[in-house]
Amino acid sequence: MNEGSNKQGQLIIVSAPSGAGKTSLCKKVVEQVKDVKISISYTTRSCRNGEVEGQDYYFIDKAQFRAMIENNEFLEYAEVHGNLYGTSRNQLMTLQKQGYDLLLDIDSQGAMQLKKKYKEGVYVYILPPSFEILKSRLMERNSDSPEEIAKRLKKAREEIWNYREYYYLIINDEFKEAIEDLKSIILAERIKMRRMNFSWIEETFIKVKEGV
Repeated sequence: MNEGSNKQGQLIIVSAPSGAGKTSLCKKVVEQVKDVKISISYTTRSCRNGEVEGQDYYFIDKAQFRAMIENNEFLEYAEVHGNLYGTSRNQLMTLQKQGYDLLLDIDSQGAMQLKKKYKEGVYVYILPPSFEILKSRLMERNSDSPEEIAKRLKKAREEIWNYREYYYLIINDEFKEAIEDLKSIILAERIKMRRMNFSWIEETFIKVKEGV
């Protein structure tokens, strides 16, 4: 970690319509950029093929989820396609204090909740090259019925209106280029002046005695 930067990690909030590829992008960036972790959300939806408890999501029932809401354990939570999703406040703050940058793979509803409380987060929106490509990607996943795909596309049209609320926009046309775009955003945000450790700079360069 750069000594001149603040030790507390930053929050990078990544949203996209379902099927735009944000989860795949986030996973690749974590593999390639040091000191970045994905925040693991809690959800009431069923585990899909290939997903792992504690790596992709924490899978809980609605009663457990509501109990966590009552205990104020979520930094944000939202209902998406009939399922509940939430970000653990404790998990996030612990990793952030350890100096990790955290990628939050969350929908627009949750991101807008978070933005009201945490404007200094880095808000990134992912879009496919076209609506037709979004539709074809959802169909290629082979995990949803035609009715469910229609619901997701309707929801996508509604959510995309929020794109102006984000600080960065990435078009996920070429996957490798989109990975580089997201990596560039994270690395550039790390060295912004507002994240600098001014005490370290002053002690190292300004207050140091001459001849020492």
